Amino acid sequence: MHRTALPSTGTAKLPRRAALQLLACGAASVALPALAAWPDKPIKIVVTFPAGGASDIVARVLAEQLGRKLGQAVVVDNRPGAGGSVGGLVVAQAPADGYTLLLSNSTPISIGPFALEKQPYDPVAGFSHIALIGSAPCVVMANPATPIKTMPDLEAQARKAGRLDFGSGGPASIGHIYGELMKKAMGVNLVHIPYRGGAPMTTDLIAGVIPVGIDVLTAFVPYFKSGQLVPLAVTSASRSPLVPDVPSVVESGYRQLVLDNFFGLSGPAGLPADVVARLNAACNEILAGSDIKKKMLELGITTSPASPAAFSAFVASQVSNLAPVVKGAGVKL
Repeated sequence: MHRTALPSTGTAKLPRRAALQLLACGAASVALPALAAWPDKPIKIVVTFPAGGASDIVARVLAEQLGRKLGQAVVVDNRPGAGGSVGGLVVAQAPADGYTLLLSNSTPISIGPFALEKQPYDPVAGFSHIALIGSAPCVVMANPATPIKTMPDLEAQARKAGRLDFGSGGPASIGHIYGELMKKAMGVNLVHIPYRGGAPMTTDLIAGVIPVGIDVLTAFVPYFKSGQLVPLAVTSASRSPLVPDVPSVVESGYRQLVLDNFFGLSGPAGLPADVVARLNAACNEILAGSDIKKKMLELGITTSPASPAAFSAFVASQVSNLAPVVKGAGVKL
């Protein structure tokens, strides 16, 4: 029985079955790198706050731009709760494959985990810290009916009265923790009045129910322009372009009170180095765009691209500074 031989590229002719097996192996070797390419499916960015806040807006801007650069859909998944630790734990426990990421900031990284009965994850070693997006200061502000117009005024009033109340967006919020830092640095009795978010705190501050409030700067610029609230200082080392007339805490004489709420992109520990490098490069390219810088500035965020190593060092430094404050103040969620 005559067999038709397959065309041969070598000197010897192979049986049909053997040739087909070789072709199959060759096809598999070509297909494997394509299957292993990252990303080959949608990526999720977990946000530890409800939709509509600064973190959510930053994540959605980043997701849209990353999707274009990576050629895959990037979606935002809001997982609020427990001082950011609910969303933080989702990412810390996710597979280290680059498809579940975290919009990291001070709350789920430097504050929330240390305010729980049992720390749910290691905020430094438990993540791959990929890219620093930028930072936004808090602002210390007062009701205009009080004699408090500056940070030294605040300290003097607290000493004179023996107690000064301040409001924040809630227990273990960055405003709460900053007030505890002020209490320690000034050596005065500042009493925290917690609220269920920045909006109700603002209402009571404007009404004079509380004399002082501390929160992330972004939402309060209109109240300063209208005269409903008096900004005392921003908590960054230098003035914010968003409120250039408001002094920094350094100018106000409180260099030890510099604190920025950061925004970054992190993932589970052990992310492949090439995935980290590609995400870092993509984020830094995005942040170099003038339209993105403008959008971030509108949110009170100064963009500050950094390498993964530099961002990781920044996170470790902030955690080492804030964790003792959270524990020492007995902050509990």
